[in-house]
Amino acid sequence: MNPNTLRLRSPADVVCAIPYLVGFHPADSVVVLACDGAYAVRLDLTAADELLGHVAGLIARRGPDGVILAGYGPAGRVTPMVERVRDHLHDQGVRVREALRVEGGRFWSYLCTDTACCPPEGTFVDVAASPVATTAIAGGLVALPGRGELERMLAPAGGPGMRAATTRAERRLKEWATRDPERVPAHMAREGVPLVRKIIDRACASGTLPGAEETAWLGVLLSSLRVRDEAWVRMTDPHLQTHLRLWRHVLTRVADPYAAAPASLLSFAAWRAGEGALANIALDRALSTDPRYSMALLLRELFLSGLPPSSVPLNLTPEDLDEPA
Repeated sequence: MNPNTLRLRSPADVVCAIPYLVGFHPADSVVVLACDGAYAVRLDLTAADELLGHVAGLIARRGPDGVILAGYGPAGRVTPMVERVRDHLHDQGVRVREALRVEGGRFWSYLCTDTACCPPEGTFVDVAASPVATTAIAGGLVALPGRGELERMLAPAGGPGMRAATTRAERRLKEWATRDPERVPAHMAREGVPLVRKIIDRACASGTLPGAEETAWLGVLLSSLRVRDEAWVRMTDPHLQTHLRLWRHVLTRVADPYAAAPASLLSFAAWRAGEGALANIALDRALSTDPRYSMALLLRELFLSGLPPSSVPLNLTPEDLDEPA
């Protein structure tokens, strides 16, 4: 569903729409919503000025007719953050048409002083019962109770068997390094590329996901960028739901040192599938594992740009990648 099909005619409509646009009911956040509904960007209340300036610059480059700010939480924490975001947007020439604070089922406007429409006690809004919510749900959008629900979906679920399989996979890699350290990248590519192809083809054909041994070995081999890229370029739109299942399965089972690659692959698949909230949660997982992981940094720039997935085609194909040596 295109967010433009949600007709937002009032601040109450905006408050009702935001949870469906970001995928969950925000808390301790400020959401920047483009007035044309093309995108919504959520920021933590603790976001640094460097990030705020970067986001404001990206929004300005898209040339919106204006934006709406909505801060979630108590006034003492939300108001300073809304002011910071507004200042950064103002510096970039972006007009803030409305700024709201939302807490406990009520909202307040920072810009309206008319007590007839914006009473001091706030305006009550029932998000779940609103026509906006009904339209959003009919269009396939969901609003989970909170960000924590998505985080729990990606929580580790490996167990002792998976840890033992990882130890065996690491031992296998160490044996390569002992025998011929200079050839380790070539060995990883030679072994990993066919494994990625087999696992993806099998998942697409029958829905079968890899077991512990295969998952552990895949997790280790994805440390090779050539192996990871083989998975990335095979992420075709007709099979996005399969990729979502596959990379979530891998991410929740591999050991933390190997989480950046499957988390980034899951993030990209979720973004392509229009599941922005999951894409951001997976991206956070990748960056928490490796703050300098190149694919995760690229995805962060892509997500902050606000570009829709349809405008960023994946032009590479498996044939464009070099064959492993």
